[in-house]
Amino acid sequence: MTVFILVSEAFTGGWIWRDVAVGLRESGAEVHPVTLTGMGDRRHLAGAETDLETHILDLVQLIDHLDPAPSESAEPAEPAEPAVPDVVLVGHGYGIHPVLGAADRRPGRVARIVHLDAGMPQDGDAALALVPDRTVHELLADGTHETGTTAEGAPVAGAVAEDGLIPPPPADEWQRWGSTAGVPADALARLVRLAAPQPKGTFTRPLRLSGALSEVPTTGVLCTANGSSIGMVEGLVGLGDPRFQVLTDPRVTFFELHTGHWPMLSVPGELAEVLRRAAAGEGHRISPSVSEQPSHLRPFVLDVPERHRERTGRVDLYLPDADEPRPAVVFVHGGPLPAEVRPTPRDWPGFVGYGSYVASLGAVGVTLDHRLHDLTGYGRAAEDVAEAVELVRADPRVDAERVALWFFSAGGLLSADWLAAPPAWLRCVAATYPVLAPLPQWPLTDSRFRPAVTVRKAGRLPVVLTRVELERPEIAATVEEFLTAAQDCESAVEIVDVPQGHHGFETIDHTEEAREAVARAVRSVLGHLGG
Repeated sequence: MTVFILVSEAFTGGWIWRDVAVGLRESGAEVHPVTLTGMGDRRHLAGAETDLETHILDLVQLIDHLDPAPSESAEPAEPAEPAVPDVVLVGHGYGIHPVLGAADRRPGRVARIVHLDAGMPQDGDAALALVPDRTVHELLADGTHETGTTAEGAPVAGAVAEDGLIPPPPADEWQRWGSTAGVPADALARLVRLAAPQPKGTFTRPLRLSGALSEVPTTGVLCTANGSSIGMVEGLVGLGDPRFQVLTDPRVTFFELHTGHWPMLSVPGELAEVLRRAAAGEGHRISPSVSEQPSHLRPFVLDVPERHRERTGRVDLYLPDADEPRPAVVFVHGGPLPAEVRPTPRDWPGFVGYGSYVASLGAVGVTLDHRLHDLTGYGRAAEDVAEAVELVRADPRVDAERVALWFFSAGGLLSADWLAAPPAWLRCVAATYPVLAPLPQWPLTDSRFRPAVTVRKAGRLPVVLTRVELERPEIAATVEEFLTAAQDCESAVEIVDVPQGHHGFETIDHTEEAREAVARAVRSVLGHLGG
C-alpha cells in the first residue's frame, strides 16, 4: 500500500488537503494530511521554541508510527519482518523543509519525495531563503521585529508577535506567497479564514541534511502559473551547474500543473492524479543530453566574423574600425547564474555574436559579467552594470553621450533603474525575451526591480522589445504586464516579434525569421543612437 504524507505551505495545515485526500483514498491509498505543531488546530502548542526541528520531529514520529503493510502471504512459511508501506512524502512550499529533514533521518522508510511547487533547499539553508514574501524578510532582518496584536490578541499583519509568531498575509495579499490563479473565491476565503500564524523559528533555523537522501527518488510538480516549468528546469540543467545535474537521474521525474501555487485548492483532482502517478514512478525525465549540448553554447544565428575584443576586468569592448568616438551598446545578460558557470556569459556565442555584429556596423559593442548569482543578487548586479557603463563612457573611443543598454532574459529586471530615471546620454533601452516583472515565487527583497512599474517614468525614452512567439507562459505574462503599462503612459515601445522563436532563440532557432529579428532589432537600436 502507498501511504501519502502531505505537508503544506506556511500558515496552513492538514485541512488544506481535504479534496486531494479524498481523491487519493478513493484510489486505495492511505493518506495523512499533516498539521504541524503550532499550526491550524495545533496552534495552541506553538511556543518560542517551535522551529523547523519541531516540525521535522512531527514527521519522523508519524513515519515511525505507521502501521506495517500487510504481508502478501496469508501463511508465511517462516516468521518474517512485517513489510513497511511505501511512504511518499509531499512537501508544498515551506513544507519541503520538514519533509527533507524527516526523510534524511528515515531514508529507508521513504519511497519518494515530491516537491510540490517547492524549491531544492540544501544542507544549511533556512526556509527564509525561499520565502517570496518581502514582508517576512523585512520583519526578520537583522533580528529586529516590530511587535503588536489586535484587541483580540491576534498578531497584527506586518508585525511579529511577542511570542515570535509571523502573521499570515492579509486577505487581499496572499499572492505574496505565490500565484492564487485558479483558486475559487470560496476556497480562497477558506484559506484566509483558517490560516494560522507561523512560528518564526521555522523560517530561520537552518535545515540539516546528512546526505542520506541521495538514493531516494524524487518528483517535482511545477505550477506554471506560479512561474516554474519543465522548460525552465531544463534551462538550468543546460547551464552545466553541478548542483542541477542530479535532476538528470532517471529516478527524478517532473510534472506540470497549469495553475498557481495552490493546486490543492484550484485543481485538487488533477493534483491527486499527479501524486498517484508520481508514486508509481511516472513523469517527465530530463535527458543528460540537455547538459551535454547546452543551447546557449551553440553558434550565433548570424554568420558574423568574430572581432578582436579588449578585456578590462569584467567588461569586454568590441571596437569598430573608426578614428572618432563612436556610440556604444552595452549587452546585459540574464540569470541567476551560479558563480562557477564556465564559460561565463560574455564568452557565450550569443554575446560574442552581438558584440561583433554591432562593431561591424560602426558602434562599440560591450559585454560584461555581472554578479546575478542568485535571486538576492539583483542589487549587486545593478552595481556591476552601472560600473561597466561608467567605464565605457569614460573610454575616449566611446561617444559618452550616445549609449544604449540592451537586457536579456531575467536581466530585464535590471532595466528598471534606467527606465525610472533615464539620463540624457541613454538614447535607447532594448530587451530581448525579457523578464519584466518578478515571477510570483521569486523572493526579491528589493522592490525597485520592476520595469513594468518604472516604465511609467521613462517618458519618451525609446524601448526596443524583442518578443518570441514560443515564450514560457510565466515570462510572457510579465511582458504583457509591461506592455499594458507602456501603452497606458504612451511610452515609445517598438516590438520585434520572432515567429516560432524560443527563449534564447539566437542560438536555438537558425531560421530566416530569427536572423531578420536580430538584424531589425540591432538596426533600430543603432538608429536611436544616430549610427
